[in-house]
Formats: sequence, structure tokens, C-alpha cells
Amino acid sequence: MAHTQKIVVGMSGGVDSSVAALLLKQQGYEVIGLFMKNWEDDDTDEHCTSRQDLIDAVAVADRIGIGIEAVNFSVEYKDRVFSEFLREYRAGRTPNPDVLCNAEIKFKAFLDHAMQLGADRIATGHYAQVREIDGRHQLLKAEDGTKDQSYFLYRLNQQQLAKTLFPLGALYKRDVREIARREGLPNHDKKDSTGICFIGERPFREFLNRYLPANPGDIVTPDGVRVGKHMGLTFYTLGQRQGLGIGGTRDGDGDAWYVAQKDMQKNRLIVVQGHDHPLLLADQLEAIDLSWVSGEAPHTQWVYSAKTRYRQKDAACSLSAVNSDRCVVDFAENQWAVTPGQSVVIYESRVCMGGGIITSARRAQPSAPRDAGCPPDATPGSAA
Repeated sequence: MAHTQKIVVGMSGGVDSSVAALLLKQQGYEVIGLFMKNWEDDDTDEHCTSRQDLIDAVAVADRIGIGIEAVNFSVEYKDRVFSEFLREYRAGRTPNPDVLCNAEIKFKAFLDHAMQLGADRIATGHYAQVREIDGRHQLLKAEDGTKDQSYFLYRLNQQQLAKTLFPLGALYKRDVREIARREGLPNHDKKDSTGICFIGERPFREFLNRYLPANPGDIVTPDGVRVGKHMGLTFYTLGQRQGLGIGGTRDGDGDAWYVAQKDMQKNRLIVVQGHDHPLLLADQLEAIDLSWVSGEAPHTQWVYSAKTRYRQKDAACSLSAVNSDRCVVDFAENQWAVTPGQSVVIYESRVCMGGGIITSARRAQPSAPRDAGCPPDATPGSAA
């Protein structure tokens, strides 16, 4: 008699992970749900929805007809994710905690726990795909390009991908919602979660202020003209437009102000006017802490595409100076607000090759065309 594979599904209480569990059950797998609690500090209903999320996950498991277990990874999360998050902000960078959470919690602590439960593989509600070719596993973009989350998964390795299923990878979000509605899942119309899981709906600056001291200083132009006061460099990110508290210049120029640089030594926030200001554009970046899905670095002679933040169109690039701990990425067109601390993720068509953490960017040459982007992922949405 053939062995029925046991799949442990990370269930967040959201519609995506719920449909992932449902589909696997319908495909004949033995399915167990696992609800992860990753945050305990200030875990109140006012800001954190974990209690309601657990109730929703249990209700879905009951509807599908599977067992579900709750596990507390808050200690691991604080040690592996949150401490690094604070370290990066103290250094003036803008980290992406979802990338760390996936690498350290969802595909490490969760994977290890699932294996202890006797699982053959794990599954999540991420929008991504895995393909095996000649014994090697590739991480692919999801069919739904507007929901693709491979950017957050680029640190996964061969061992992790070999044990992972992404049941939603070939589906569009609208179809996932329809499946949930048709099958009578109680959370079929539940709003998607946004922002960083440990912050919830509270204001981002208010949360950071609890852990990082305010250190006010001057907001200045590149020429050193003082135009305002900042609350502390940790509370701002490159490309930021909102919340600066400054209007147009005295001569009547009303172009919007954007954060262009942080002068950590002098505690000054440098701002410029206009979305297309040269200080906001870069044609090259350097990245460290590299992670390649295949275990090997990509070729330096080939043309790839890259994202320097989640909701960005692919940008043509090439790699140089690739070694075990750093690489240089050169772009065919200027990139907007390339931000230290964020991840640069490299693609070859639909295949996610891997990436690293941005440490610096080179100011672009004025003649090159720009790529209109969006602000960095200071508080990116996360999957489940």
C-alpha cells in the first residue's frame, strides 16, 4: 500500500494558507495545520490580531476536517529576527523582517518542528512555485505577478525547497478567494494582513520609539541649508516623502521633499526636492550576506533582472565582483531610492536565483534614464 504523505501546513488564519490546506486535503494528502505564534510583547487585541487569527485558523481546520496545533516561536523570533531588525535600524539602515522571518522561522524553526511531527513536507500560503530539474530545485515566481512573493523567499536553500510545497503558486488571488467562498471557509472574505507582524496596525514610528531612543537633529538640503527638524534618523527611510514636516522652499518652489541620505556622523537627514533628483538615483549597488538558491553564484557574464524592493518592476542588470560574501550589481537603467538594509533579489526570467542585503549604492550618471519605483519596504506585507 502506497504511503500517504503527511503535509504540515503553516496556517495563519488568513484566506491564503487556509486554501493551501484545503487544496492539499483535496489532493489526498494527510494534512495537519500548524499555527505559529511569533510575538508576545504587547500582544493585545488593540494592535495584534493573533488571538483572532488562531480562532479563524481553528475554524477553518474544523471546516476542512484536519487537525491543527499551535506552537510558540516567539523566543526564536525575538532572537533571530527582531534583534537583527533593531540592529539594522540603529545602524541607519532599513531592514526587511519578512525575509528574515521566512529564512529563520517559517522555513527553519517551523520546518524542524514539522519534521519532528513526522511530516514528509511542509506547505505555506506563499505565492511562489518550486520546480525540480535533474535533482535540483528552483524557486519560481508565482503565476499571479501582482501577488508573487519570491522576493521574500530568496534565502531558501535546496534542502528547504525540497521539503516545501506552495499550493497557490499557479493560482490568482481572485481564484483563491472564490475557492474559499465556494467551499464555505469562514474566513473567505477576511482582509489580507499588511505590515510587519509584530507591529500590527499601530503607527510604525510609535512602535520603533519604544525600542530605539529618539535623537532629534537637523533636516538639511545637500548644500547644508537647514529646512526642518527630524525625530531621529532611525525613523526615516530613503525615498520617504510623508511625515517630514517641511513644505516648499522660501523661493516658492513647491516640489515635494524626499529623503535622499542619512548623515549618521552629524545626525543630519539630507532631503531633496523632486522625485527625479539625481541623489535619489543609482546605477550600481553593492550587496553582502549573499544567499543563492542553487548553492552556487550566478554567472557574471549573463544579463539578469533584479528587484531592490518588493513592489518593483524587474530591472535589467549584470553582476560583477561576485565572491562568497559580496557582489556588485550594475543596472541598465537608473534605479530609484536604492536603500541599504533592503534586499536585492536576482532573477533569470521567472527563476529566482537569490540575492543579498544592500550595503551601498552608487549615484547614477545624469544621462541615464530612470526607473520609476516605489518607496522601500520599511513595512512590507507578508505572506502566510
